[in-house]
Amino acid sequence: MRQQGLHIRPAFFSSPAFCRKPIWDTTESMPLARSLSVTSLSGLEEWDEEFELEDAVLFEIAWEVANKVGGIYTVIQTKARMTAEEWGENYFLVGPYVESNVRTQVELIEPTNPVLKRTIDKMNSSGCKVYFGRWLIEGSPYVVLIDVSFTAWSLDRWKRELWKLCAIGVPWFDREANDAVLFGFLTAWLLGEYAAQSEEPPHIVAHFHEWLAGLGLVLCRQRQLPVATIFTTHATLLGRYLCAGNVDFYNNLAEFNVDKEAGDRQIYHRYCLERAAAHCTHVFTTVSQITAIEAEHLLKRKPDIVTPNGLNVKKFSAMHEFQNLHAQSKSRIQEFVRGHFYGNLDFNLDKCLFLFIAGRYEFSNKGADIFLEALARLNYLLRVNHSDVTVIAFFIMPARTNNFNVETLKGQAVRKQLWDTAQTVKERFGKKLYESLLVGQLPDVSKMLDKEDFTIMKRAIFATQRQCQPPVCTHNMLEDSSDPILNCVRRIGLFNSSADRVKIIFHPEFLSSTSPLLPMDYEEFVRGCHLGVFPSYYEPWGYTPAECTVMGIPSISTNLSGFGCFMEEHIADPSAYGIYILDRRYKGVDESCNQLTSFLFQFCKQSRRQRIIQRNRTERLSDLLDWRYLGRYYIAARHMALAKAFPDTYIYEPHEPSPTSGFRYPRPASVPPSPALSRHSSPHHSEVEDNEEDERYDEDLEAEKDRVNIRQPYNMPVKGKAVLGANGSGADEAGVKN
Repeated sequence: MRQQGLHIRPAFFSSPAFCRKPIWDTTESMPLARSLSVTSLSGLEEWDEEFELEDAVLFEIAWEVANKVGGIYTVIQTKARMTAEEWGENYFLVGPYVESNVRTQVELIEPTNPVLKRTIDKMNSSGCKVYFGRWLIEGSPYVVLIDVSFTAWSLDRWKRELWKLCAIGVPWFDREANDAVLFGFLTAWLLGEYAAQSEEPPHIVAHFHEWLAGLGLVLCRQRQLPVATIFTTHATLLGRYLCAGNVDFYNNLAEFNVDKEAGDRQIYHRYCLERAAAHCTHVFTTVSQITAIEAEHLLKRKPDIVTPNGLNVKKFSAMHEFQNLHAQSKSRIQEFVRGHFYGNLDFNLDKCLFLFIAGRYEFSNKGADIFLEALARLNYLLRVNHSDVTVIAFFIMPARTNNFNVETLKGQAVRKQLWDTAQTVKERFGKKLYESLLVGQLPDVSKMLDKEDFTIMKRAIFATQRQCQPPVCTHNMLEDSSDPILNCVRRIGLFNSSADRVKIIFHPEFLSSTSPLLPMDYEEFVRGCHLGVFPSYYEPWGYTPAECTVMGIPSISTNLSGFGCFMEEHIADPSAYGIYILDRRYKGVDESCNQLTSFLFQFCKQSRRQRIIQRNRTERLSDLLDWRYLGRYYIAARHMALAKAFPDTYIYEPHEPSPTSGFRYPRPASVPPSPALSRHSSPHHSEVEDNEEDERYDEDLEAEKDRVNIRQPYNMPVKGKAVLGANGSGADEAGVKN
């Protein structure tokens, strides 16, 4: 085991999973200085002059176009509307043809662009199968879907060509890499054919996402096609593998022998494809500052610009609307909890806080290990302080199971039976009350419930008795004895006993509104929770905390996640807005765990009113994550690529950003809701105190001040020509406009 940053720790903290050092030596490997490629939100100035796009066409190429595999699907799907508004009929998404997805997501139509129609017809007549349609999502973008399996007969020939051109050999047994070869050659064929079919020299922009699409970019450059190329890595391939192997990643970024590490993990050919794409592209981008540092060391090229991921934010006309949605969703979670803990429901659900962690089941990378340790410490603090708050922590991480847990299903059945019994007795009671009032008499309470009613109720009470504790896991795990979460639960001893103030529910399956157990979709579940906890060690961006933010749910992230770094850069006091940033960058694991425990304990001490205020503040940050703002980074990347590929038409003049181009969301005007800083030190306070707080806190006034601090939604540039600066803005633009 590697040496730890701290040597004195509680006995229950001696897990092998906690073998990463604090990142003490980050001065060299993780510079903190702001670079041109990592600007503040308002650092990208608006285009005053017009930029000509009428003769330009944009192809966005990814394996996850109309094909949900991971997070890139969310990026492309949510960004499509904004990009379609900018490019209109000249925007095409390119992805693989997957029949099951096409049947439910794509409307196949004839190509509307005559050049593209000739291109597709020529490819289809040459032995390909290329489809055209509209993707049925917001913005309804055009999609070009290529059936890679139909051209599998060309795989060996294209592999030989790849070896001859790039000296990259792809093994026969790597099906994913074989698909990447087929997809790469076909997309390069598509772009080359489009250029050949154009009557005038076209200005093509091709944006490739991840290594699976990267070979097409390499072939475009090798064949010298008139294409401006952009390559975005959402997470480096080698970085994922290294962190999955529990390597001390960030301390050794500058020391890794990348060729050896990739070879040891049998992904050298994939790594070569990714690195070749990063070096061949006109503009190289990644999703966060932390991933930019990673890419610089592992792919040996510094990104030209960072393109953070956004969401399509739906704003409510009134603040109370999203609070009402929270209350409705919370009540549905409470119903599940009533059934899950039947027979042991000895805590007040009105003083119960719902925490959750969700994502891929990467125990250490996603921070489930440190979250469980912090829950054990939180349980101790709540017990010794005699708190009446109960915390229920949900782990939503898909794992291998064979079915629902019988005891869990039984709990929901018992709850439903109790509800039906209560409704039956209520109807009988109501009928007797109604008949008594009809004759003008007050009812005799002693006669309202007869012997049969009491018998029914007693039988219902006896049915709620259970001889075991509520289950931790809702499903039967196929690998129960080796499951990391369950083994950690056994070690820290949180078994949902009555004495514990922290309960754990492990739901090893994605949420669905059709589930017989917890019939809620993910968005509804998130809205009903009080806090999202994502203490990730490796998280290039982090959509889960971003989704919490736009729904007004506070969250805990880290300064090793792209989202956490973005929020630290743009908000002066993130915790006041419900964005808690855990330090996993400069602290040892034990210190980070103590900090996380402190965050959780302080959150448990908030009053209901403080939590409402904090949710209001969190929801107001959603504008920062709207594609209408973050989309300008992609716009800048495309303009950079056009200027580099077609210098005679688009001029690119690099210059340093002005010192006033930064932007930080300021500290709230009123008293922060954190109990550590406010007057209330516990949930117990009087109505008089609440009235005093009402006088000191004006929600509408604070919201108005916050709105002043963020610019209005970005309007797409009108088509025309412009001179570009290094950050994608007009070169003659002097300052930031509000």
